[in-house]
Amino acid sequence: MTDNLTPREILAALDSYVVGQDKAKRAVSVALRNRWRRRQLDREIAADVYPKNILLIGPTGVGKTEIARRLADLSRSPFVKVEATKYSEVGYHGRDVESMVRDLAESAVAIVRHEHQARVRERAEELTSERLLLALCDARGIRTPIGEGQLGWRVDDEGMWRPTTTATGDPIDLETDASAPERERLREELARGALDHEVVEIEVRDQRTPTLNIMGPQGNDAMGIDAQALQELWGRSPGGKTRVRKLAVRDARALIHEEEASRLVDEESVFAEALERAENDGIVFIDEVDKVVGGGGDGGPDVSREGVQRDLLSIVEGCAVYTRYGHVRTDHMLFIAAGAFHFHKPSELIPELQGRFPVRVALRPLTEADFVRILTEPRNSLVRQYTLLFETEGVDLRFTEDGLRRIAELAFRANQTTQDIGARRLFTILEKCLEDLSFRAAEMRGESVVVDRGLVDSQLGETPDDEDLIPYDV
Repeated sequence: MTDNLTPREILAALDSYVVGQDKAKRAVSVALRNRWRRRQLDREIAADVYPKNILLIGPTGVGKTEIARRLADLSRSPFVKVEATKYSEVGYHGRDVESMVRDLAESAVAIVRHEHQARVRERAEELTSERLLLALCDARGIRTPIGEGQLGWRVDDEGMWRPTTTATGDPIDLETDASAPERERLREELARGALDHEVVEIEVRDQRTPTLNIMGPQGNDAMGIDAQALQELWGRSPGGKTRVRKLAVRDARALIHEEEASRLVDEESVFAEALERAENDGIVFIDEVDKVVGGGGDGGPDVSREGVQRDLLSIVEGCAVYTRYGHVRTDHMLFIAAGAFHFHKPSELIPELQGRFPVRVALRPLTEADFVRILTEPRNSLVRQYTLLFETEGVDLRFTEDGLRRIAELAFRANQTTQDIGARRLFTILEKCLEDLSFRAAEMRGESVVVDRGLVDSQLGETPDDEDLIPYDV
């Protein structure tokens, strides 16, 4: 997707995955569009335009996380989902809140590295094929254009050790070389996959280099020591990070391609772009923020709840966080906090943190009609997923309207009678309903199965109508 979608277009895209909750989807659509608007401003004024962070209020299973995740996918933004309860105030046992920013930086690096590797895919495939061809020729005793030789290592322009072959015989005259046709035949067979199952011996960088565990007050990478850089330094010697492996061509191709693509990518450019993207496009979803409300007055297990809020405040209002790739500023990241707020109110958050989440949206509980829509309307709906899964076994699975309504009815009733887990209840009901069919599907090839109200009731029995037994069955 492009980065200049209008709020209406963003809303339409979210509608493909999330049923209802229009207010929440409109809020995040505006937040994403505001990023594009900020980019159109002069640098001086843009620096003072901060995102309007969002607080989503609603019970579990109503779509809070899905909305944020789909928004990140839509905009190709670095995204991280964290739970506020996993953090502790600085000085207490547990993760510090800055680790969420480090996690976001890792997400950004992974996204940007994947994009850069995609740009050099063709060249990486060429280099991969050449290395595989050399390995196949060596295994069959076929001479290569550089003559008979032995595999060795050299330092390339980037300071990394690269496999190379040192000639030990006379150079080959390509015009009179009798082995040339055999090499070309191997090249053609390799290209069409005819040699995928043949075992070759390749020398690759060893990924088993010991990791460094440098413990500091704020995590392994918070002492100013880049453990990854030290490991990379070890890999610049041929004995540190290389080993010989025997693999099928198919497996060797994937391994070599990854190595070649990584070599062709400028890691410094990846890190610089990733940090910029994390700072300006990053989305941090903080779940269960309501569970760090209260406590702190008389010691005990809740002593650091308010401290966590204050630590969150420093991140949300803007600060610099050290990561292994450099410092990341959080001023222009979009923070989306979420919580059920069953036992506390948003107004019980510390005032400073409340002010950092000016946009508040209450998500409504799901109704029985919503469950019917959730089963069928999303692009990757549950009904479509189960239908395609059964197709792999040659079984034609179909759902009738009354069957879907019955499933929705049972899910809604279970949520009303027991703990409300929202749309996640549909997974439980469907799995229970299709449990026997899933077990026998491999023996039913060519058959058709209709999931109607009768089948649902026959599989679930009378249990869902007995309120005393619902908690144990669905």
